[in-house]
Amino acid sequence: MRVNHCGEVCAQALYQGQSLTSRQPHVRDALRKAAEEETEHLAWTEQRIGELGGRKSLLNPLWYMGSLSLGIVAGVLGDKWNLGFLAETERQVEAHLNRHLEDLPEDDERSKAIVDQMRLDEIQHAEMAVHFGAAELPVPVRFGMRAMAKVMTGLAYRF
Repeated sequence: MRVNHCGEVCAQALYQGQSLTSRQPHVRDALRKAAEEETEHLAWTEQRIGELGGRKSLLNPLWYMGSLSLGIVAGVLGDKWNLGFLAETERQVEAHLNRHLEDLPEDDERSKAIVDQMRLDEIQHAEMAVHFGAAELPVPVRFGMRAMAKVMTGLAYRF
């Protein structure tokens, strides 16, 4: 659950950065709404970590600043790329959450409910981005995003 919490820290910061530099008011509003939903996810995962007797990642401040910076850069590139980055991020998060659902213990219904609702919300965020004109990111960018996500999840799991 710590990794999922870390992902929500990143998502919240990413959307905040993207909304700061988005050019179109309707895109900016949609990004702010998505950031608010990520705040809910953040609260759910934080509460669940506490229930399980765990702790949040010690690297969360680093993840937040890095994701905020990425969001600002994505927004500066223009709304179609900004939205493309959002859509690809959410697709990758959805895939991660699908794997996590498979790995959770059979009897951990509470964690499953949280992860599944987060997954459904992430799907909606990706669909919103596509609806507003997301560009398809080049394959090397998508690959780089996956590689960075693996590093982040590995570090968040341990620290």
